[in-house]
Amino acid sequence: MDLNDKKICFIICYNEDLYLQECLLYLRRLHVPEGFSTDLLTIADAPSMTEGYQSAMEASDARYKIYLHQDVFILYPYFLDSLIEIFRSVPQAGMVGMVGTPVFPEDFMMWSGRRVGNFYIRDTPPCEYRDYRYEIGHGLHTVDAVDGFLMATACDIPWRTDLLKGWDLYDVSQSFEFRRRGYKILVPEQRLPWCLHDDGQILSLWDYDRDRRICMKEYPLSLLRPGTH
Repeated sequence: MDLNDKKICFIICYNEDLYLQECLLYLRRLHVPEGFSTDLLTIADAPSMTEGYQSAMEASDARYKIYLHQDVFILYPYFLDSLIEIFRSVPQAGMVGMVGTPVFPEDFMMWSGRRVGNFYIRDTPPCEYRDYRYEIGHGLHTVDAVDGFLMATACDIPWRTDLLKGWDLYDVSQSFEFRRRGYKILVPEQRLPWCLHDDGQILSLWDYDRDRRICMKEYPLSLLRPGTH
């Protein structure tokens, strides 16, 4: 499929309509860069995150795709303008996220290592919104992987539906698939968070360790950073 260089597609897997509708309210407020159009694909009750995202990717001809959770609300009105500017200014950039890790931890648990970026998140308890600004810097951070609550891409690379059958580590896997192909993954410096992640619910990580071990086997860090492991 030939991709449309002037089109941006939002892709959302969802299972709660109320969250989805609030997410869409914020998307409608975003400024669209001159000459660009936007599209939306929603996938209800996908069998897995990789399968939902893969099916939507195949259905869209947009060059720029923004994969986001149903409970992510984009606050920055010029988010799309900034995103397109990043991709245009760094030709090797394949993916942009809001939070990422510059050096991926050997235990394959992203939150155990250094992080860069910023976002608002709701803690439970005490159910308050907090600004989780990580390492301070200027401009753009180059990272090994980004957090999956929002992943923007400038090219289509297949999601590993053969590898991950659930809801964990899909962001790590896709980040590594991009890096395997020589693309850069970037996180912009955000003095104020561009997004709010309303992730106050208690999540089940029942299958997390299984998928973590799968990724550790599939993506040895020595292949990504030769000579460091």
